[in-house]
Amino acid sequence: MLTFVVSCSPHALHGSRRETKTRPLTAAVAAVLTLINLPAVSSAQSWSRAIDMSRFTEGTLPPDFVTTWRTGQGSPGSWLVIDDATATQGKAIAQDSATPVENRFPLAVYTPVSAQNVMVSVRFKTMAGKLDQAAGIAVRLTSPSDYYVVRASVPEQNVVLYRMVKGIAREIAAASVEVSPEKWHTLALHADGAQFSASFDDKNLFAAQDGTLLKIGLVALWTKADSVARFDALKIRSVP
Repeated sequence: MLTFVVSCSPHALHGSRRETKTRPLTAAVAAVLTLINLPAVSSAQSWSRAIDMSRFTEGTLPPDFVTTWRTGQGSPGSWLVIDDATATQGKAIAQDSATPVENRFPLAVYTPVSAQNVMVSVRFKTMAGKLDQAAGIAVRLTSPSDYYVVRASVPEQNVVLYRMVKGIAREIAAASVEVSPEKWHTLALHADGAQFSASFDDKNLFAAQDGTLLKIGLVALWTKADSVARFDALKIRSVP
């Protein structure tokens, strides 16, 4: 069973500073990507990606995403492209599987690039959920159970940064915010070595340190339990 534990240890929150440029994939990460048939794509140059959802076809799986990853228990998510007139480009990526399992965290993993240090932003809105209504961004994924995630929750009215190691999540930092259901919000995570910062609706929330997961990894969209959510305007850029 997945357990959330608040970590107060200074060793967990203050890691050492590492090289900040995007580096080639390590052998361990490359092996993970090979096993799941993902491209091991990384660049030593600065780069940015703004996902063009206008080219997506309604009712299909989102291109360039692997949607079978899931942390915890229960079924993987059901990730589909949908028409949404309120989305930036008229389309969104929706996770509409409402499996009622508390420690279930569906992931839609963006495969074309991998990096250690990134700035990721996304618009999201939660549509339904009895156990939770949460949506988030995961970075440095090396497996379905190892990554950092920043998430916003309607029931808890907050944004929290967690590290997930072997399926166990530990809180790093949190801030109270007003998260409204069925309304677009913007969530962003900046990861640079052991330094992290998050913003919500273009307002800076917190800065934090954690040096546990410093390997190159992938970026993903994330939901929790039976949360039904939509994602729009996903942007990813390297942090030099």
